[in-house]
Amino acid sequence: MQQPIRRRGRPRGTKTLQQPPTIQALDRAIDVLEALASHEGMTLSELAAHLEQSIATMHRVLAALERRNYVESSGERQEWFVGAEAFRLGSAFLRRTNIVESTRSVMRDLMASSGETSNLGIERDGDVLFVSQVETHESIRAFFPPGTRAPLHASGIGKALLSAFDDERLEVFLRTAALAGFTERTITTASELRDAVKQIRERGYSLDDEERIIGMRCVGATIFNGYGDAVAGISVSGPTIRMPDARVLELGSWVVKAAAEASRTLGARL
Repeated sequence: MQQPIRRRGRPRGTKTLQQPPTIQALDRAIDVLEALASHEGMTLSELAAHLEQSIATMHRVLAALERRNYVESSGERQEWFVGAEAFRLGSAFLRRTNIVESTRSVMRDLMASSGETSNLGIERDGDVLFVSQVETHESIRAFFPPGTRAPLHASGIGKALLSAFDDERLEVFLRTAALAGFTERTITTASELRDAVKQIRERGYSLDDEERIIGMRCVGATIFNGYGDAVAGISVSGPTIRMPDARVLELGSWVVKAAAEASRTLGARL
């Protein structure tokens, strides 16, 4: 007797899982690392309250991470911090891109010539991910440590990267992005952002005019690789008192020059 044919795949009516199953212990460990990375030290009780977990649970997670050097504690307030091993692991991402190493001297020169902090960022998941910074020696300065994220529409580097989008990709972004407001100067409509991108393309640099943080400005430009792809953005940022309207054009020329030099180090022909 012929055996019935068994069809492969899910039986009819079987629902597809909306989300893959999670590993609770791993999720908790990642939550702890993300919380510590966003704070300048946290006590055990602060961490437990922040993540809405019991102190006993957090203690077990921290003990496991400490054994592998992913977290470390201080002696005085018994605060916890991200450890050296977490830094080493995260640095693997930067080594893969090679942009940070290639552009470091350009960023130092840009900081020296402008007197303001220079920044390097790449686009990741609709945000700017800051990957390197050379700080000014001024006491009041911008600070975007590696790993900091900012929305594309409300940052100098972000808007510079948007200006390198082709028209189709830009229109998709304008239709789907949530243009959240951070200050009264933030661009929050698609038409305004479209006009801003057009202006950036014409003059060659972008301007974050207190659109993310009141009192801070940022001037940015796009870095290209040897294939003509926009791979990063470079900028200078500082307080408006040192970056008045009369100085923006000068800063823009320095940033554009730095972006061109950085692009050449990546093989671009400009």
